[in-house]
Amino acid sequence: MENITRSAGVLCHISSLPGRYGIGSLGKEAYAFARSLSSAGVGYWQVLPLVQTGFGDSPYQSVSCTSGNPYFIDLEELAREKLLTKEELKNAEHRELDYGELYNERYETLRLAFSRFQFDGDDFRRFVKLGRFEDYALFMTAKTVFGGSFCDWEEPIRYRDSAALEAFRTQHHEEYLFWQFLQYEFWKQWDALREYCGRLGVAIIGDIPLYVAYDSADVWAHPTLFKLDEGLRPTKVAGVPPDYFSATGQLWGNPVYDWRTHAADGYKWWTQRLQSALSTYDLVRIDHFRGIDRYYEIDADAETAIGGVWREGPKEKLFAGLGMEKDRIIAEDLGVADDGVRALLRRTGFPGMKVLLFAFDGNPDNDFLPKNIHENSVCYTGTHDNDTVKGYTDSLAAEDFILLRARLAMALEDSGVEMKLMKNGENFPEAFIRLALASEAGLAIVPIQDILGLGNEARMNLPGTTGENWLYRLDRPIGRAMAKYKKMIKYYRR
Repeated sequence: MENITRSAGVLCHISSLPGRYGIGSLGKEAYAFARSLSSAGVGYWQVLPLVQTGFGDSPYQSVSCTSGNPYFIDLEELAREKLLTKEELKNAEHRELDYGELYNERYETLRLAFSRFQFDGDDFRRFVKLGRFEDYALFMTAKTVFGGSFCDWEEPIRYRDSAALEAFRTQHHEEYLFWQFLQYEFWKQWDALREYCGRLGVAIIGDIPLYVAYDSADVWAHPTLFKLDEGLRPTKVAGVPPDYFSATGQLWGNPVYDWRTHAADGYKWWTQRLQSALSTYDLVRIDHFRGIDRYYEIDADAETAIGGVWREGPKEKLFAGLGMEKDRIIAEDLGVADDGVRALLRRTGFPGMKVLLFAFDGNPDNDFLPKNIHENSVCYTGTHDNDTVKGYTDSLAAEDFILLRARLAMALEDSGVEMKLMKNGENFPEAFIRLALASEAGLAIVPIQDILGLGNEARMNLPGTTGENWLYRLDRPIGRAMAKYKKMIKYYRR
């Protein structure tokens, strides 16, 4: 990675930070976490998408790809601004992360804060006038008024008739301002946190999904950019074909892009989206990067992904408008990487990802083995979609565990890492961390769960499932584990 000196990072989403109010926030715990990273010599803090979550509580399904999640707004900061009382803060406390409770209660608390907010102030007026969240605020207002999906709203609003929208905004002006207020508070707090991290020498890596959710302000405001019918319903959706892991493939349901329409205006929408992300973070990871080379398209009424077809994506043309900003992009190139994806990576120069949990299948040519990892890459022990190292090793049958131990010992020897593996696997997380840090990768990133040596109970996401994901919270001190990580960072010259 030409723009990154040999460095180390930590992956921990904002939602996972500790705190009294049911979910991590941009408050004092985030500042304390940043200080712990800086003290340990960690140069990068990676987070998941900061967006307002939608279906399944996933940060990869949002009502707006450029929104900030209102759940992350620091309530104590609102209290300092005299927008909430001590009693209201007390009522907002929750020990566990329960998205149902959050949805039912947090917005009530935020509406109380808004009821005391002086929204005729100059800063807020300028914020609204910029128009950055105009589509979002109108979409969420219409959601509140009409409910359901935008394709079922009354026609003038569904098709965004300009006169109807102006009348709608006027009629529901206070609701419209409420959603603007949430973004105003979120981005004010995020900008302050990011500036603080910068002063500590901690850069932030953000994440943007390739696809957007169908029922979103993005699709509602730009329907011609997606493959929709005249009723604004998807005709084609995204997914992946059948493979070793799934006989029917994966049917994600996100509408696919009409790339011909994007090309006609020079990929303006995508360029703006990327520029927005690059102004929000120091580095940006593009999820499902392979879909930019070729993407899998499935009929919207299909019950499985079996009958889909591969289509050509925009390839490097998508990034033509970024200039030097391209040096701040990381490609999530996991999954089946064919010659087209590899060629696209070479032409763009983007670093790809190497995940050590995928390395030890016995194949000496496995791209994820430490000996095969090159400098222009980002090495992970695992990602938010993997089990933790301990969770993975604990789940192995006895024979598979013995094989992993042997292969891991060989990798340690090949990498020059002097470490004796415990027979019960207790120090396997440390072994994976040392391999990541010792690798040639320009940047090595470790999920906080692996630094703490946590098991399956701390897994962030199990792809293809809903209901039990995105729940992990830091519930223990991290000082001792971070002190050990600091020593390893120093030893491996990161």
